[in-house]
Amino acid sequence: MTQLSVNVNKLATLRNSRGKNNPDVVRGALDIVKFGAQGITVHPRPDARHIRSDDVYGLKKVLNVELNIEGYPSDDFLEMVLDVQPAQCTLVPDPPHVITSNAGWDVTRHEDQLRTVSQKLGSKGVRVSVFVDPETMKDDEYAKLKALGVHRVELFTEAYAEHYGKTDEAKVIARYKRSAELAREAGLGVNAGHDLSLENLTRLIQEIPWIDEVSIGHALICDALYMGLEETVRRYLKCIRDGEPHVSHSR
Repeated sequence: MTQLSVNVNKLATLRNSRGKNNPDVVRGALDIVKFGAQGITVHPRPDARHIRSDDVYGLKKVLNVELNIEGYPSDDFLEMVLDVQPAQCTLVPDPPHVITSNAGWDVTRHEDQLRTVSQKLGSKGVRVSVFVDPETMKDDEYAKLKALGVHRVELFTEAYAEHYGKTDEAKVIARYKRSAELAREAGLGVNAGHDLSLENLTRLIQEIPWIDEVSIGHALICDALYMGLEETVRRYLKCIRDGEPHVSHSR
C-alpha cells in the first residue's frame, strides 16, 4: 500500500507568523499520525521560515512512524540529518530563496555531489530519495542514481497536477508512468509529491500503483481548515485506497 507522509511545514508557518508555539508542530504531527498517516515530512530551510531545527529534533524524539527530512544537501543540512538519522532523507536541488521546491535534479551534472551525499547518508542507515522531474529526467539517469547509492526517487508532480483534467492529461500521465517504470526497472523505489490533492491523488495511484509514498502538505493543511485534521487525513487515505487495485472500497 502507498504510504501517506504528511508535510507539516505549513503548521510551522502558521506558528511562526505569530510567535510562541501555537500551533504546536510536534503535537500536530502526533495527531496526524493518530489519525492514520504513516509518516511525517519536514523541509527545514536555512532561514527557518517554517520548520526549525528544534522541530526536527523534537519530532525525532516522539514519532513512531517514518520521519522524512527534505532539503538541499548543504553542509549544515547534512550535519543535522546525520545527527537525527531519520528513516529517509529526500534531496532537493532548490536554492534557499525559492518558496517551494520547483525542479528536479540534473543528475548527470550533479553526479559527483549526489554520489558523495548518498553514500554518506546510506552509511548511517538513512534511506536516500532524490527529487526528479519526469519532464526533464533522461532515461539512463535512473540506473545512474541506483549506482550512486540512491534508494528511491520522488516524482515532482507539479506538471501532473497542472494538467490533471485537461485535454493533454493522458500525455502527461504517460510521461509520469514511464518515469516510474524506469525507476522500478533500475531497482529504485518511487515516491511522489508536490501539488497532490483530494482531486488528483486517486488517479495517480491508479496509474502508478507501485508508488511507495506520497508526501502531501499544502493542500492537506488547507483542506483541514474546513474539514479538520482527522477528517482530512481520513479522506486522503481513502483516495489512496480507492486508487489501489484489488481493494475493497466498502470501508
